[in-house]
Amino acid sequence: MKVLSVVGARPQFVKLAPIAHEATTRGVEHVIVHTGQHYDPMLSDVFFRDLQIPDPDVHLGVGSGSHGVQTGAMLAALDGVLEAQQPDWVLVYGDTNSTLAAALSAVKLHVPVAHLEAGLRSFNRAMPEEINRVMADHAADLLLAPTEIAMGHLADEGLAGRSALVGDVMTDVLLQVRDAVAGRPPALLAELGLEQGAFSLATIHRAENTDDDDRLAAVLDSLAMVDHPVVLLTHPRLVAKAEESGLTLEHGNLRARSPLAYPDLVAAAQASRGIITDSGGLQKEAFLLGVPCTTVRPETEWVETVELGWNVLVEPGEALVAAASRSRPIATHATPYGDGHAATRVIDSLSN
Repeated sequence: MKVLSVVGARPQFVKLAPIAHEATTRGVEHVIVHTGQHYDPMLSDVFFRDLQIPDPDVHLGVGSGSHGVQTGAMLAALDGVLEAQQPDWVLVYGDTNSTLAAALSAVKLHVPVAHLEAGLRSFNRAMPEEINRVMADHAADLLLAPTEIAMGHLADEGLAGRSALVGDVMTDVLLQVRDAVAGRPPALLAELGLEQGAFSLATIHRAENTDDDDRLAAVLDSLAMVDHPVVLLTHPRLVAKAEESGLTLEHGNLRARSPLAYPDLVAAAQASRGIITDSGGLQKEAFLLGVPCTTVRPETEWVETVELGWNVLVEPGEALVAAASRSRPIATHATPYGDGHAATRVIDSLSN
């Protein structure tokens, strides 16, 4: 069996790691295509190194651009890649433009497509990620769902017959990295003069929070008003939008720092008192690490984190400030994202 994985963004590299390792262990031929959607080394190359992922077999080098420019460039390049590689499966991950482009290219060339992290829904069609994931699900031949709730969404859309519950592959790698960095104080503490458990870690990058000048200013001002230090990891999109808008990333209790390598991110998250983010993956990572999360969005795909009390959805302003300073929730032993062996089930599903 020959599987071709298409990835292009930081969360996808994390999901790719356990798949690549499982494929190697099982003797599955695995081709990695990197679209170049994330081209900053701290959001791309360092993940391959730190998570011991083989170097990409193909790097498209697409880079940034509008949705149409970026997706179109990927489509144009992927047709030739798929025709040359002739895989048994194209495996697409999550909800990025890379996912949509690879799913469209494969389905039009009649190559079977499997969508990992299928069935997630925010039900907000204004989000480009929501459009990407819905279209990928309906194009794919095999839908690999991370949760029971995701399976329910797929069934509601008439897709139950090609869906399989495999668990969340990000859980696989996070648990491994968590154990590897256990007991190691993050360098962030000494670097910024912080005390363990006395700061929050923040990431803001989604279009709905960065593309409107007034909303971005409100988010940054809210972070600055939190009653303890907030370390903002500066995604390239955020930096560019702040510069365009004339906004500063450091004022009040807000402190900016470049993105962290994944093991350092996990260590820093564990040492924090909480996470503030609009990232889908980091909400779930916070839950798995037992760290309270404040999500700057009106909805989330990872509803389990909210239902179990470990995640709060907020708008910029007083709600964000209050949520970031709240007490720890009641501990839970629930494991909605699986047992850390999702990659095994993914390869099993593709083989079967």
